[in-house]
Amino acid sequence: MPKLKTNRGAAKRFKKTASGGFKCNHSHRRHILTKKSTKRKRQLRSPNALHPSDVKSATRLLPYS
Repeated sequence: MPKLKTNRGAAKRFKKTASGGFKCNHSHRRHILTKKSTKRKRQLRSPNALHPSDVKSATRLLPYS
């Protein structure tokens, strides 16, 4: 069986965790930051866990992670 290709867009967005889940960054941190509170911007910094229903799709996109 041939090697599988990794989806490069997904590889840049998701990282596999030790327990088999995926972590990703929050959205809404690129621009228009002046109207967002400091608390909101600080909480967007921390990694976000991918929803369990999306883990199967991410695993298919990242076969070797």
